[in-house]
Amino acid sequence: MERSVEITRSTKETDITVKLNLDGRGDAKLDYPVGFMAHMFNTFARHGLFDLEIRASGDLEVDQHHLVEDTGIVLGQGFAKALGDKRGIRRTGSCLYPMDETLVRAAVDISGRAFLVFDGGLSGIPLVSADRKSGSSSFQVDTVEDFWQSFASAAGMALHLDVLRGRSDHHKIEALFKAAARAIREACETDPRSADLIPSTKGMLA
Repeated sequence: MERSVEITRSTKETDITVKLNLDGRGDAKLDYPVGFMAHMFNTFARHGLFDLEIRASGDLEVDQHHLVEDTGIVLGQGFAKALGDKRGIRRTGSCLYPMDETLVRAAVDISGRAFLVFDGGLSGIPLVSADRKSGSSSFQVDTVEDFWQSFASAAGMALHLDVLRGRSDHHKIEALFKAAARAIREACETDPRSADLIPSTKGMLA
């Protein structure tokens, strides 16, 4: 069964379309105005082997919060819709991911009960990068937790993300996205031993 979807969310603050294929090759096509998050989505697609397209715009003149948070909502909705009744999936997944000095742990249960535990140890100091048009740009690192909160809520996942050690905020955030992608990929994979079963004694995951 094909597990691919397209979701659009338009509000007075943001306009976001996500195309998602859970059984892809890790290809990403991104039209996303926040450069650092575009890098994270590319990383997420590659490590999860999800084909992912995102087109987004928003009120960046206010700040990055609305766009990043709403993207989490739309991407989470995409996973929920693509998984359907969750029949045959492994349901849980985990990953311990090292990135240079940083070590991150991610664990997920696609239970239908949304919960986020986030211990990122981020400094809150914006990441500054070069921008060809304006000369420089910055990324609000506090929006990372907002993204994962909205993603977990919309996807119906219990998601635990912990930075066990690290120095660089860039490395911490990137390792979080890589670890989460691999844990979610594992949880979304079909189990050939229970391909026709919903992985719950309740008989449903909602």
